[in-house]
Amino acid sequence: MNIEEIERGTDEVIPQAELRARVEKAEKDGVRLRVKAGFDPTAKDLHLGHTLLLNRLRAFQEAGHEAIFLIGDFTGMIGDPTGKNETRKPLTREQVEENALTYKEQVFKILDPARTTIAFNSRWLDALGTEGILRLAAQHTVARMMERDDFSKRFRDNQPIAIHEFLYPLLQGYDSVALQSDVELGGTDQKFNLLVGRQLQQSYGQRPQCIMTVPILEGLDGVHKMSKSLGNYVSLNDTPKDMLGKIMSVSDTLMWRYYDLLSFRPLAEIAELRRSVAEGANPRDVKLALGAEIVSRFHGAAAGPAARDAFIAQFAQGLLPEDIAEIVIAVPPVGLSLAAILKEAGLVASNGEGNRMIDQKAVKVDQQKVEDRGLVLPAGATYLLQVGPRRYARATLKTA
Repeated sequence: MNIEEIERGTDEVIPQAELRARVEKAEKDGVRLRVKAGFDPTAKDLHLGHTLLLNRLRAFQEAGHEAIFLIGDFTGMIGDPTGKNETRKPLTREQVEENALTYKEQVFKILDPARTTIAFNSRWLDALGTEGILRLAAQHTVARMMERDDFSKRFRDNQPIAIHEFLYPLLQGYDSVALQSDVELGGTDQKFNLLVGRQLQQSYGQRPQCIMTVPILEGLDGVHKMSKSLGNYVSLNDTPKDMLGKIMSVSDTLMWRYYDLLSFRPLAEIAELRRSVAEGANPRDVKLALGAEIVSRFHGAAAGPAARDAFIAQFAQGLLPEDIAEIVIAVPPVGLSLAAILKEAGLVASNGEGNRMIDQKAVKVDQQKVEDRGLVLPAGATYLLQVGPRRYARATLKTA
């Protein structure tokens, strides 16, 4: 496999020339590089945003290298402060261990089990003890820690920063020392932590790892990072129908971002698809092809075409799904705004998301498109609500 395929979809490689030289030398000498990516089990489901790292691990595997899927069962109890504007509530060991079990089940939907090492960082971090952590803390300064954007911003805004949060980058960096990793993968928001790993390896007399960062994948709303808490995610455990339906809900513009970051199709083939759409091909058909590819990856080769055909039968032919939820919503005598009703019906995560979907012309009431975010629906009637191509509810409004 050429280096371009390994680097596909990455944001930055540090230092790129050194990584390419290591890959070339390893191939020549018949040596396997140790390539690691860490995941804190803070929730039970992995989603498509996580697969950006897993896909790069798979690329290294296919090039003959060792993929290390690191489960941060120790660091997960601290909580990664990256991007947070407040101290994160630590998880218990029991919560972390429960989530970690589901990670092990899901990761082999992408990685080759025969060529994957699963590691838990509690194995070496538990053993550090108080003395070891103090020695580790001596390897970094407060000034360097404050170079992190989230720490410096919280300090400027008089937001509290707990001492244990400073330990997180050091403990993640020590993972690289313990594993003697040659390459570490992470999101662009993890760059500071990855660089700490390089520094610590050098301090411990090891050759510093190369770093490869991947972009942060936008969620289905096209605005925020894909996140379970925001409800804008595609879980690896979603059913084929839900997985394809969610992908079909993204905008035609975001579709290309998903192609670039999630598809395994050759880059030349994706370029040809772009050209075909520019020349008049229906982007819906191209989006269906992406959805079917991703469904097949996680549910088997036959699942993608089956989900695609079911989608065409249900939506392209104007048929309604059979399992539309029936909901009763209590509203004031004067009625309730459409955005608030969509939230109460569970079709959007917030009033704000409801208004954004209305602005994007993605909301229908009784199969009629609504473009007025000021619309108020009165009590005493039942409405068929639709958000995007796949989210439905039948809501009966009663006076509170």
